[in-house]
Amino acid sequence: MKIVITCLFGLEHYCAEDLLNIGFDKSRIEVTDGLLLVDTTPETMRTDIARILMWVRRGERVLLSIGEFDAVTFEEFFDGIEKIRWQDWIPQDWAFHVNGYSRDSKLFGIPACQSLAKKAMVKALASARHLPEGARIEENEKLGIVKMSFGIVKDHVRVMIDLTGDGLHKRGYRPLMHEAPIKETLAAGMVSAAQYRFFGEEALVDPFCGSGTIVIEAAMMALNIAPGLKRDFAAEKLPYIGKAPFDQAREEARDMADLSPMDDIYFYGSDIDPKAVETARRNAQAAGVSDFTRFKVADFKNQTPEELASWTRMSRQLILCNPPYGGRLLTPEAAAEIYKGIARTYLDREGFCKKGIRLSVITPDDSFENQVIRKADKRRKLYNGSIRCQLTNYYRLPPKK
Repeated sequence: MKIVITCLFGLEHYCAEDLLNIGFDKSRIEVTDGLLLVDTTPETMRTDIARILMWVRRGERVLLSIGEFDAVTFEEFFDGIEKIRWQDWIPQDWAFHVNGYSRDSKLFGIPACQSLAKKAMVKALASARHLPEGARIEENEKLGIVKMSFGIVKDHVRVMIDLTGDGLHKRGYRPLMHEAPIKETLAAGMVSAAQYRFFGEEALVDPFCGSGTIVIEAAMMALNIAPGLKRDFAAEKLPYIGKAPFDQAREEARDMADLSPMDDIYFYGSDIDPKAVETARRNAQAAGVSDFTRFKVADFKNQTPEELASWTRMSRQLILCNPPYGGRLLTPEAAAEIYKGIARTYLDREGFCKKGIRLSVITPDDSFENQVIRKADKRRKLYNGSIRCQLTNYYRLPPKK
């Protein structure tokens, strides 16, 4: 049996890291583009699912693979779906929904495949329940809903049950949505991609903090707060998984969190919008990290290295941010002016970092790098939803003369 974890392209390595951190052996994990497969067994399935949902920070959804087959025709697709023992996965009178996707395959008409899959499931259930051919299957959404998904990649079909419910980026601490927020899953990935080391001599600062997501995710990672601790999952309502393994996973997560008081604060955010800053503070409170974060109203242009050193009381700062960009909140020209302002604030005239600064900025493609005289020291391709982005990292100081 296999558990499937989907993620944004570029975050696969970090999803695998999430699993390794909670004790999954590397030999059980297979990583492909935008997807991880985790081996499980009928005996360990329930516990594995609960722990994965509780701890995966950089994944988007968790599903259970219940069947695989090859199909290049609609008939082969229908037969493959029908052969699955749906009576084991869809409780009596529960509703069931179907969605799917196709890549590099002869079957690419997703609406047609969804309709066929539903018909095949109905036929299989009618047979298993000893109903006459053509009988109607009762579906009562009040009892529960099973969401089935199929993925067709290079003519190979994988059939899955969704275990997640709301996407994993919905941690439960951000009910108030700031304008154009970054996904929590991507923010957590950015913290690792920027190679931030917790509790060293460097503060993490987001001068475009918005609703505080990057700062909050960094603090949660540092304090080992499970991302799924304050939310529910679809799997808890499925009778073959149930609530018990999640109760156990939450108890484990609470024991593993380290919320002991600290002398220093490492996580800082600022924004020019007072409402955004107030939202960030409320979100930090809801996430349980308000004692470990600081937010204030400020224009990023005034958040100079000297000002940050005075605020954070640390000699080194990682500036990690997701500034507004063209097509999202601003025109491309206005976004370019912000990028130039970031460069002037944190880099010298030759594009090297000012003393005590590392800079990591996520923007569409290379739009930030185009505004800086020197090419980035390191780049990481990431996706913000469907937008192809680049995390541009500057860390070199000017050469000694």
